[in-house]
Parts: sequence; structure tokens; C-alpha cells
Amino acid sequence: MYKSLEQALLDLEKAGMLKRIHAEVDPYLEMAEIAREAFRQGGPALLFEHVKGSKFRAVCNIFGSEERFKFLFRDGFEQTRAAVQFKSNPVEFFKHSLKSPKQLFKAANAGLSSLPKRSGSIKDFEECSLHDLPQLVSWPLDGGAFITLPQVATRPSENASIMQTNVGMYRIQISGNDYIPNEECGLHYQIKRDIARHHQKAIEEGRPLKVSIFIGGPPSHTFAAVMPMPENLSELLFAGMLGNRRFRYFEHNGYLVSSDADFCILGELEPGLKPEGPFGDHIGYYSGKHDFPCMKVHKVLCKKNAIFPFTVVGRPPQEDTLFGKFIHEITKPMVPATLPGVYGIHAVDDAGVHPLCLALGSESFRPYASEAEREPMELLKTANALLGFNQASLSKYLIIAAKEDSPHLSVDDIPAFFSHILERVHFDRDLHFQTATTIDTLDYTGTSLNHGSKVVIAAAGAKCRKLRNNPDDLKSLALPQGFTRATIVMDGVLLLECSATFSAEKSDAIDTLKQSLAHWEFRENYPWISVIDNGALSTNNVLSDFLWLTFTRSDPAQDIYGFDESICDKHWKCKAPLIIDARVKPHHQKQLTVSAEIQTRAKQILKDAGVL
Repeated sequence: MYKSLEQALLDLEKAGMLKRIHAEVDPYLEMAEIAREAFRQGGPALLFEHVKGSKFRAVCNIFGSEERFKFLFRDGFEQTRAAVQFKSNPVEFFKHSLKSPKQLFKAANAGLSSLPKRSGSIKDFEECSLHDLPQLVSWPLDGGAFITLPQVATRPSENASIMQTNVGMYRIQISGNDYIPNEECGLHYQIKRDIARHHQKAIEEGRPLKVSIFIGGPPSHTFAAVMPMPENLSELLFAGMLGNRRFRYFEHNGYLVSSDADFCILGELEPGLKPEGPFGDHIGYYSGKHDFPCMKVHKVLCKKNAIFPFTVVGRPPQEDTLFGKFIHEITKPMVPATLPGVYGIHAVDDAGVHPLCLALGSESFRPYASEAEREPMELLKTANALLGFNQASLSKYLIIAAKEDSPHLSVDDIPAFFSHILERVHFDRDLHFQTATTIDTLDYTGTSLNHGSKVVIAAAGAKCRKLRNNPDDLKSLALPQGFTRATIVMDGVLLLECSATFSAEKSDAIDTLKQSLAHWEFRENYPWISVIDNGALSTNNVLSDFLWLTFTRSDPAQDIYGFDESICDKHWKCKAPLIIDARVKPHHQKQLTVSAEIQTRAKQILKDAGVL
């Protein structure tokens, strides 16, 4: 039950989960690389006592381990999960509670602690400016300094109740580009975000949208901002529930102010747009410079001893991976209640989350059908529901299996799930494309910003092929000119490295590959081939590289090929293998990298502080 960020940090320090960095650190690239290195090494949370150019302390890696996550939320996590279980299935919850009354108490306590409470006043804060904040620049090509753990609060109208408040985490650019220093900041929100409803309503009513940006406060406030709450259910409730302490707030000149936040930025979204970005994003590439809403800043408030929390994103896994893990753990009971017929969803972190979603559904439309006659039917209905559901709607590759075919199959066991699918999928029937649709704002594999394609791969019924995983099989694979190496990722899956760069004649390399595959005796046993750039394998984890390279560097409609492919009645089909061209294309964004000098400096600072 933390009242402030500092109280939580002192608790972490007492438990040996936080280290102080006394050396001066530079917020330009250096702090971010220190945070990344600490996460890679499984290090503690880091409190920077001296930030170059700022009077404020900064902290990172607070949520960078499962141990710290559970420690920080030890008082509220179980009661939150109990409340979610009650919400998802009240009847079963009460049955269980008769055997374990403690669960009922936890759910009731969660309800009492979730209601926001009016408390505090403007006198509890001092005024500062955007320039006073640590000017965090995480990657060399970033367009300026960014706030990376903001809690952005909006309401549908100026007289709306506190219970109608939406709180989301949208990156905030506080310097660079065309922003007037200390007077403007960029607010980047992606498609399918609840703030859009409030902004749209303000535009329709011809008024600016009042925005409050909170930074810091109890850790539950930060986590609440990334929690995918149902529409019209405020994240403030979740913050109170998880933190086991009601969200404290007051109002100032029509703005909502978090009484416990370390910083509050108050302002209005102006009618016009301004260029925002670039920004090194969580998929592992930059997102480009585009026009986004610009916020006119009216006031920046800070506590006397305020601490600036930040995170760093990049190619997964990063600290935000832990957010996803615990969101899944909390919301898992809600999936079958919200989406009947869905028994598991896994937005794959290694693939950048939205590019790849694995799902487990039911195929019971024809229970009388023989195993040989079973095919995806109900699964297609379920897939359509998933592509219209919350953040799952942003999935680019949706691969779905029927639980009846393998009762113990789990969406979390990626090799087993792929094997299950590839043993059963009929490439002449089971691929379903949406060829011109909306995609994630951070995905640049499509035709333009937010425009691209999706594919559903559904499998149900009897096995139609046997997969192999034998390096000796590759001896008989005659790779055409330009292809340099073949690597087996898992059963039935190959990575082929290609030295031929992508060009307007992109199909040439793929066409020669298809011709070579015609004579390979094991073509049917390796039904998935991803073509990547020569030397693109960058880690010792081939599965992780496969997931990241394949799904962040391909657009289904443009980059999926197949052996003996054709179109019949506007349905695309092929024979095994399916071929995904996952080479870098000219329209893709640059991969995130930082200089060796910065990396060395970061490691030295951590070493001097006794962290490494």
C-alpha cells in the first residue's frame, strides 16, 4: 500500500532490489543504455541521483523482473485477480468461495479499495517546466526527448464524473521538431486507443480536449495506464485495486490532478497537428515522423522531491515484456467469458506482440463429422471475433487451432503450437487474407501508415503431413544462387538466408527458390520457410530470431508465397511449403542500434556502482 513512488523505491532498496547510481549520467542515450544493460543482466531497479541537466532524480527498471513485480504488488495482486475471476464467472467464483471464504473477502476488499478519493490540493505541488525534466533520448535517431512512462488522463466532457476518466500510456515528446520549447509537447496515440473517443467528441463539440499527464506516483498507477480495461471502465479503479489504496485526486481549473503523482502536466490538445517522432519503438525499429496531436502546455507541476520514472523499449524482450506477462495473468479468466469459444490467446512478445497472435478455439460446428472430414469452420468465426476484439484486433498474423484436436495444447508452447498447426494446415484451404485493412501504427511493413494486410491461418482435423527436424535433410536441398545458408528452427520450419537484397523484382529470388524446392524430397516435411537477409541471425536463440525477423519484416499480402501458388475464386492457395519473404524492404524503418562507445560507458557505470 504505497503512498508515493519514493516509498515504493525505498521498500525495494530495503529488500535489496534497487541500487543507487551516484555518478552523473547523461539522459542523451546513456541513461537508456544503462537501463537496457541492467535489464539484460537481470539487474535491480536503478535510482539515478544526478541526472545531467536536470535537478530531478530518475529511476528505471522498476518492473524489470518478475520478483520485483510481485513484490511491489504483493498487497493487491491476489485481490485484483480475485475480482477479475468474480467478474468473469460469478457463479463459479461463489462455488469456490464456499470452500475458500478468503477469496470472497479478497474480492470485496478489492471493490472497497478501488473507488477514487478526492484528496489534496495544488498547494502540495511546485511549478517547473518541461525543460526541467530529464531530457531522455533513448535511441540516436529519436526526434527529441520523450516521457516513456506517462499516465495520460482524459474525460469525455469537462463536467464528466471521475468514473469516466480514461488513463492510457501514450508516448509524450517534450522537445525537438517544431514544438515551441516549454509550451508544447507531442501526444502520440495509436489506433484503437480510448483517448480517441474523447478527442473525437471534443472535436465534434468544437472545444479543446483537456489532458492531464501524470508521471510517477505509486507503481500501481503506472501499471494501470497500460492495462487494457473495457470501454467506460476507468483505469483509476484498477489503480486503486492493484495498489490496495484508493486513487487520490483533486481538480484544478477543470483539470484532473493526481495527488500522489511526482509530476503533472496540464494542457489542451490543439486543433492542429505537428510532426512527432521518430522514436525507437518496442517492435525493435524506429517509428517514423508523422503528424500527431499537439498539446498546449498550461502548467507543469512537481512534488518537492519528485522522481522521474522511465522505461526503454526496443527489440523484445525489454521491461515492457513483464507488463504483458502480468496483464495476461490477470485477464486470463476474462477471455472465455468475453469471447466464447476462445480458450487461449498469446500475443507473442518475441514477434513484437501485435505482428503474431496464437489462439486456441473450438471446432464444434459439425460434431458428427469424421476426423478426416473435420475442417476449420467455427474457428473462422472465432478468428473474425478476435480480429474485432480490443487490442487483438491489431494482430497481423493470427494462427488458430482447435482444442479438440489436442486437449493439452497450449498457446504458450510456441514450438508445439507451430508443429500442431503445420501438421494439419491445408495450404489450399486454410489461409484467409484481409488484403487492404488497418494495421498497428508501429508496423511499417504495409503499404502506408496504419494500412496493410492480415492473414488468418486456421487448422483443424487430422494430420495431413509428417514434420521433420534432421540437419541431414538439408544436404539434398539445392539452394539457388543468392541463398547462402539453411537453418532448422524447429520441427518443419526453416530459415533461409539470402544475400540478394529486396528490389522491385522481389519475386526473382523467391521464384528461383520455388523451382529448387520442386526437386527436394523433403519439401512437404518442412512446410514453413522464412527467407531472411544474409547475416540477419543476431542472437544465440534461433527461435527468437525466427519470430522477430519473420513477423516484423513481412506483410502477409505482399510477402507470403507458396509452392505452386494460384488463385481460385479470389482465394489464394498453394502447396507446401509456405514461403515468407522476411528480408528488409526499402519502406521499412531502421533497426534500433546504439554505438559501442555508449554501450561501453553504460557497462562501466553499472560496474562502478556495483551492479554488474
